[in-house]
Amino acid sequence: MSTLALPSPLQSLPDPALARAGVELRLKRDDLIDARIPGNKYRKLMPNLRAAVAGGHTRLLTFGGAYSNHIRAVAAAAAAHGLESVGLIRGDELAAAPRNWSLAQAEADGMHLSFLDRRTYRATLRSLSTAETRRRLSLSWGRCYVLPEGGSNPLAARGAADIPTELPDLGPNDIICCAVGTGGTLAGIATALPPGTRAMGVAALKGATGYLEAEVTRLHRDGWQRPFDNWQIHHTHHAGGYARISPELASFTADFESRHGVQVERHYVAKTLHCVHDLAKAGSFPPGTRVTVVVTGPPTETPDSTT
Repeated sequence: MSTLALPSPLQSLPDPALARAGVELRLKRDDLIDARIPGNKYRKLMPNLRAAVAGGHTRLLTFGGAYSNHIRAVAAAAAAHGLESVGLIRGDELAAAPRNWSLAQAEADGMHLSFLDRRTYRATLRSLSTAETRRRLSLSWGRCYVLPEGGSNPLAARGAADIPTELPDLGPNDIICCAVGTGGTLAGIATALPPGTRAMGVAALKGATGYLEAEVTRLHRDGWQRPFDNWQIHHTHHAGGYARISPELASFTADFESRHGVQVERHYVAKTLHCVHDLAKAGSFPPGTRVTVVVTGPPTETPDSTT
């Protein structure tokens, strides 16, 4: 493993537009934790890797799309810990196609890729918790430690719960904000906040109102056996959906990067920052609010960086 930047850096980012609204912006630079397993992927994977090793597993199995950050992160993490890895990839038409850079990287790290048609892929994910699906996976791949698409499970959420512990002096004027793809990072953050501090998620999915809230609630129930009422998800800045970048988002991101000299990942982090800026302009944050945006991944030039 490369040298880890933990705790990840905390960067104050003076922003005139936010200052006019009385809002202070900080970036929690989880994108700098590890070059191969950056951001929330590192925090979510490490507790699961420890559990896999403790349970005597030698192989990880997980799911993702053609450009999945999660797939690459699992492949790199497994290789670094001497484990085998299997990636079940959405889209059987990809099996005979030349490997894109993302899948090629996963294979270079030793991951065995198996391509499923979209119907089978969705059905497998929907039934992943059932004994029958686990039996079929075991028959095909042997004894595996199974990670869901995106890696969000209670252990992953507990890894994300470390984020607030690295933020000093949190109080009632603080909001910790992150993108939401599968809910694990937001769920973990919410569990570790002091009284008065709130967590805010920005959905990267279109049409996910209710679904993502249910996922976060499920993670709290399964991992902590209780609900938390200190979080919410905004569904207004998905920019058209997963892996979509609207002209408005592209313009905002280019302006943000030019003003601050910070490159921004488009599909998750940029949407989060855009939402924060629009809420501030609308007066949705009381003056004196301090917003800490968790930078969950590095900028990548990909057509799709889902899950």
